[in-house]
Amino acid sequence: MINWEISIKGFINFLRLERSLSTNSINAYLNDIKKLREYLHTKKEHLMPTQVDMEHLKDFLHWTNELGMSPRSQSRTISGIKAFFKYLLIENYIEKDPTELIESPKIGNKLPEILTVDEIDRIINAIDLSHPEGQRNKAIIETLYSCGLRVSELIHIRISNLYFNKGFIRIIGKGNKERLTPVSQKAIKEINLYMEDRKKLNIDKHCEDILFLNRRGKQLTRVMVFLIIKKLAEKANITKNISPHTFRHSFASHLIEGGADLRAIQEMLGHESITSTETYTHLDRDYLRSTIIEHHPRS
Repeated sequence: MINWEISIKGFINFLRLERSLSTNSINAYLNDIKKLREYLHTKKEHLMPTQVDMEHLKDFLHWTNELGMSPRSQSRTISGIKAFFKYLLIENYIEKDPTELIESPKIGNKLPEILTVDEIDRIINAIDLSHPEGQRNKAIIETLYSCGLRVSELIHIRISNLYFNKGFIRIIGKGNKERLTPVSQKAIKEINLYMEDRKKLNIDKHCEDILFLNRRGKQLTRVMVFLIIKKLAEKANITKNISPHTFRHSFASHLIEGGADLRAIQEMLGHESITSTETYTHLDRDYLRSTIIEHHPRS
């Protein structure tokens, strides 16, 4: 059973890497979670995060109302708590989200940062291919942008799940759900070039099938990919607040701007509404691939 300290630490990484939130926004979320934990302690209910249910949350919200908290502050707190339990659900720490039936008005939501095709090219051109990790980093950027992957999906790509002759990569998404994602010829080319460099590594026996490795031959972490992208963005003089997830947003945005079908994009991104691999097979795979080829800038 996961405790508050471990779950909060993981939540911080989720907000920073997956949601690309600023330090101030992350601190605001943490304050929301601390309010809930403090309330539970005052009620002598020393519950772990996974033990909190909807009744506990209703009592907590009633308590914040009695304190005279403004509607805006209450909305902020509810939003933070919803995000926290959604994270626990994504990481499979809980089976059901206790905040599911708690209404929370969306106030001041910001649209995610989107990179232009030119900005993506600038980031790629900032990569120094003379460095040992240069070709790997180029392959990482092209794969993120070509496939619209989450960073957690990228670092878990296995060589045995590359179907380049068919133009697909098998991706393990949230909840261990699988999907076949079309991959551009540009990304395939960069991955194949990286594979030559990869052969020179002293690969850890547990990571022999993992595609993207660090210099010690072990699996990359989400934090490492985040830092790689941050450094490249700075080198390319891009001032936008970007993260690995920015390439996923850009992927979807550019396809929509190009006129791609929303249903196909939803399938390719592996959004939560797609509940199983069987649902995925209802769409023709050749159609998904043709959508990428026709509408993606890299194609």
